[in-house]
Amino acid sequence: MQPTGRLHVGNLEGALRNWVALQNDYHMYCCIVDWHSLTAEFGDPSELKENVFQMAVDFIAAGLDPAKCAIFVQSEVKEHAELHLLFSMLISVPTLTRLPTYRERKDELDSYGFLGYPVLQAADICIYNAHKVPVGKDQEKHIWLANDLAKRFNNLYGPTLVEPEALFTKVPLILGSDRRKMSKSLNNDIAITATEAETAKKIMSFFTDEKKIRKGDPGNPDMCPVFMLHKVYTPEAEEEIAPPCRTGELGCVDCKKRLATNLNANLAALREKRAELVKKRGYVWDVLRDGSERARERARGVMEAVRTAMKISYRDNE
Repeated sequence: MQPTGRLHVGNLEGALRNWVALQNDYHMYCCIVDWHSLTAEFGDPSELKENVFQMAVDFIAAGLDPAKCAIFVQSEVKEHAELHLLFSMLISVPTLTRLPTYRERKDELDSYGFLGYPVLQAADICIYNAHKVPVGKDQEKHIWLANDLAKRFNNLYGPTLVEPEALFTKVPLILGSDRRKMSKSLNNDIAITATEAETAKKIMSFFTDEKKIRKGDPGNPDMCPVFMLHKVYTPEAEEEIAPPCRTGELGCVDCKKRLATNLNANLAALREKRAELVKKRGYVWDVLRDGSERARERARGVMEAVRTAMKISYRDNE
């Protein structure tokens, strides 16, 4: 994840919950990608250190266990940059310009760093010889690129790198207050760090069914972002929320109040743990330091194999 500011419930349900579950079955490397964030934030990186710290707090508060997975900062493992450089020789510019993320923002971000973002992302994966990458379907193209670059490398220099695959897990659809994908840049999100009152206020601002003007009007919960959150945070939402919404018995104000109560209750333990961790700065930085050392150990071995395969380990026979 990029440390570009506060995490929201879309990040929590779309990624972190899955990571917490997967840490019991896989040896995981959970990377805070500070170099990636510079593609948009290079002009003023003064807040990056604090954002890195806050993201680490979010990771641990959500349930990632530093004893089970390596939580670390990308820039503290220089092998990411080395493999990125080597991978950049194996891919054409037209291939990168066809990727959806570049086409969506090319008028806004036109730097070489942004164009090469997916190549660095591929290096982030392959530097650990990762077999599986837990992502949503919207990241499928980037995992394809990592797989393709590993294949190209292996075809040129011999079998060296694992060819990674996406690990798709069921991710709930989380929309923001304006029915678009939840995003802090759109200010349509519910921040994990928000207070209960702030959370309730944000939920009350959500658009619902535009045809349901007042209580008594029948609604369509299937296109309502509030109901989508109910399906995550309200037990038996399909039975308790959807039917009275459709008949008009449940008005939007009451529906939102119920969601606010349930969402705040669900996040209470996370928020409490988070408040404790923020006071333990030394511990959090120690977690990142330890995670970086474990990540470097693995990345160092992969890069040695890469250099050997390419015959650029010049000092081997000194």
